[in-house]
Amino acid sequence: MKERKDFENVYNTYWEKLTAFSFKLTRDEELAQNIVQDVFIDLWERRREVKILSAEHYLYRAVKNQIFKHYRNNSFNTVVLEDCFDTYIIENLQDEENPLYGKLHTLLNNLPEKRKEILLMHKLQEMNTEQIAKELEISKQTVKNQLSMALKQLRFELKDLHWILFLLITFL
Repeated sequence: MKERKDFENVYNTYWEKLTAFSFKLTRDEELAQNIVQDVFIDLWERRREVKILSAEHYLYRAVKNQIFKHYRNNSFNTVVLEDCFDTYIIENLQDEENPLYGKLHTLLNNLPEKRKEILLMHKLQEMNTEQIAKELEISKQTVKNQLSMALKQLRFELKDLHWILFLLITFL
């Protein structure tokens, strides 16, 4: 009975934090919850075998390992990584302290003028495709195409940074 009560306390203390952590790494709510659930199931099943010094440390490491295992077994989904990469690029466009600041601005300046304008309107001014299309008097599809091409070009130019970003996101 004490075993069950201890487990419930650990579960109640860490479930939400671990799910948020898992979501931060996977960007998939259902996957994040499933991974945390699997960790707790495994912990319960091995409760008599496992010697844990720090529940928090053990659980975070177990979640991270489950995420790696999932991606390894399900041929890593590059869309998740690309979304993280795009977000990172845009969030750091205005951070002059960031070591990538100069490179990002150089790459932005190398984009065709209209493509650059559309990207900045979308990411920095947080305008949606409909608003941009209306403002620039172009079709929504043109806006979507230009955004896609801009991000694709930035990703290509910064392709070596994909894995660095993944490692940063994973270990932060």
